[in-house]
Amino acid sequence: MSDETKPSLKARLCALLQKLRSLRIGYVGVIVAFIVGIIFWGGFNTALEMTNTEKFCLSCHEMASNVYPEYQETVHYTNRSGVRATCPDCHVPHEWGPKMWRKLEASKEVWGKLTGYIDTREKFLDKRIELAQHEWARMKANDSKACRNCHNYEYFDYMEQNTRSANAHQKGLSEGMTCIDCHKGIAHHLPAVNQNVGPDGKGVSPEVMHPVPPKAAIPKAESASEEEIAGTQ
Repeated sequence: MSDETKPSLKARLCALLQKLRSLRIGYVGVIVAFIVGIIFWGGFNTALEMTNTEKFCLSCHEMASNVYPEYQETVHYTNRSGVRATCPDCHVPHEWGPKMWRKLEASKEVWGKLTGYIDTREKFLDKRIELAQHEWARMKANDSKACRNCHNYEYFDYMEQNTRSANAHQKGLSEGMTCIDCHKGIAHHLPAVNQNVGPDGKGVSPEVMHPVPPKAAIPKAESASEEEIAGTQ
């Protein structure tokens, strides 16, 4: 059908209204359906945003007892500017389409909650590297989109950064790297490093392999005796 013979938008709308009238819906029915649609959409969006809050995330003890205390130790939780990144800021996309897809993926997390997949600290630590790798891969695939909601290469003031950070950021930008390539431990502790040692073959944490040396004890100065004082004279 050519553009000349194709019905206009107004004609198509009129035809649609005629069909609706033939179904005995009428204008009132259309208005009612429109209002019901708005109410449904408002309710759906409200429920969606309720699941997109830090309070909702912490309603699961798996989160509240494991990763949340770690997050509280970082600059993303408390800092001099008072700007805080919450759980959904980093783990849920802001755009509606990617957000919906992430919510569908999160249904597996709900199933894990119901089946007790990581309902103890021991289970969490055992699965930590697997869980972390899934999240790193997701952020790598979307070019660290959540990070870029707040941080943007274009607005970096390299004169305000220390030399190491400025060089690393400019090198990463020129080589097409993304935030998560370097900042894996920015908000949570890193999983224990597998160094192929130990009876279970899973390795031990870096703190065990490379313990922090204790501070050398400083002997207390003892008062010199009268004989020692006399001997030095």
